[in-house]
Amino acid sequence: MSFRLAAYGVCLDGGRVLLARYVSPVGDGSWWTLPGGQVEFGEDPVDAVVRELEEETGLVGVVEELLGVDSRVIPAHEAKRGVPHQNVGVFYGVRVVGGVMRPEANGETAEAVWTPVQEVSGLDRSAVVDVGVGLATQRPASGHLPPVVVGGLVRH
Repeated sequence: MSFRLAAYGVCLDGGRVLLARYVSPVGDGSWWTLPGGQVEFGEDPVDAVVRELEEETGLVGVVEELLGVDSRVIPAHEAKRGVPHQNVGVFYGVRVVGGVMRPEANGETAEAVWTPVQEVSGLDRSAVVDVGVGLATQRPASGHLPPVVVGGLVRH
């Protein structure tokens, strides 16, 4: 089984959420996700989410709160590498304080946009979007939501 620890930023502003359009490097399409990504060895997840936000969107953010943690196992037949994969995502509420929105330089993020929260369900998106928006809007005391069902417009 492969494993990844990731940190994601949920940036909300006036009923909108900041989304990043991920473009697959292997040519299997593009979809929306939250700014964020892998926590590097020895890196604090708080630092990782701020770094990823700036790398992917050009925006500078400040972590305001821990929203929760999500752990999902992707079965081998659905995983990119053909082996079971566990992704543990740490979700933070992040306030944008500066920067200029732009695509990721030499990266996999083609654009970032502020999207009305009510329009998210109609987008082709990663399950992390539903988890992050759910944690930010529902505020479960446990910091955990039931698993997001993958299928249709929602993917791993």
